[in-house]
Amino acid sequence: MSKKSTDKESFALAKENYILLVIGFAIIVLGFILMIGGKSEDPAIFNEEEIFSFRRITLAPIVVLAGFIFEIWAIMKKPRSDSK
Repeated sequence: MSKKSTDKESFALAKENYILLVIGFAIIVLGFILMIGGKSEDPAIFNEEEIFSFRRITLAPIVVLAGFIFEIWAIMKKPRSDSK
């Protein structure tokens, strides 16, 4: 069977979706970067404020969760139809 030359092969997602997926991935990476840190120079010293800070315990998980929600939205989003 031969395909017509006018038939266009299409991907599962449009270019817009892939761009949004990259943005979502960057949000997730940002969340994990916010979790980094808290290491003490002396292993015998435990700095509670450093490890259990707002940034690591609250903000970073919210950012990661928002990134995953954004990823799901980016996959489900219908691309705009360019009918001119």
